[in-house]
Amino acid sequence: MSSIHVISVSGGKDSTATLLLAIARVGRDAIRPIFCDTGNEHEAVYSYLDYLESALSVRIHRLRADFSADFARKRMFIARDQRTRRGPDGRRVRWTNKSKRRALALLHPTGNPFLDLCMLKGRFPSRKAQFCTQELKRNPAVEYQLDLMEQGHRVISWQGVRRDESLNRRNAKKTERIGKGLHTFRPIVDWTADGVFAHCAAAGIQPNPLYLQGMTRVGCMPCINVNKAELREIAARFPEHVARIAEWEILVSSVSKRQAATFIPAPGISPAQAKEHTIHHVVRWAKTTHGGRQFDLLADITETRACASAYGLCE
Repeated sequence: MSSIHVISVSGGKDSTATLLLAIARVGRDAIRPIFCDTGNEHEAVYSYLDYLESALSVRIHRLRADFSADFARKRMFIARDQRTRRGPDGRRVRWTNKSKRRALALLHPTGNPFLDLCMLKGRFPSRKAQFCTQELKRNPAVEYQLDLMEQGHRVISWQGVRRDESLNRRNAKKTERIGKGLHTFRPIVDWTADGVFAHCAAAGIQPNPLYLQGMTRVGCMPCINVNKAELREIAARFPEHVARIAEWEILVSSVSKRQAATFIPAPGISPAQAKEHTIHHVVRWAKTTHGGRQFDLLADITETRACASAYGLCE
């Protein structure tokens, strides 16, 4: 049984360092770098993947979840749904004939995995319900690995996970046996962010340019877990992505029974305000200080051409 090393590549620093280690340890012929495209990515990520392919002489396989077959079932479910559920204001709501007709007219696959998933769910992911990670990242990667196993290969899944990234990862193991013929390997689990950047620099690999534009992460633009400072940078540097999310909110709201879908809940809004809440409200909150009570007068003078890095890369 031959071994295939599947390297999950996101275009970020950790997965890039992991890819470099894999090439050095097992060689290019034994690896299968994969990128799970959510459809909610900055264009710089795709350019960076092209750069890595050229610089490292590898092919990164692009994977995309496909939900087109699920739309027919969802449309049939909505057409028959007579149930009620609790709406944003706490009241019980049900489909009206008008809202149902509108939802059925709009509920067709767009070809964008993130948007299609949210339309099917009738909502956006949240910190407590991060179904985007499972449906758009984990599942396509697992399916790819299972296909290799069915072909008779032993699969080692390399993941760029570090324990100091978050509390959820503080106990991450370096190696795990997932099942017969499938193992997980996390070679940088005890590294620091500085160590990761240093390793890439030593290999002559430039960082993703988004790290020089105020971003602490490069997966999704924006991520539902975006922090206040990063959202402010995104709004200043990439307003077209904020506008795209606002359009998605309208579409997802239109196919939701509640007729309301918010990408990022803003602190302090009441249930009654949720239906009118948009990403633009959250951007305005990101420009405030003192818990949203005072507008930051410096928030709108961000020099979008200036280098900004949370990791000290501009020094």
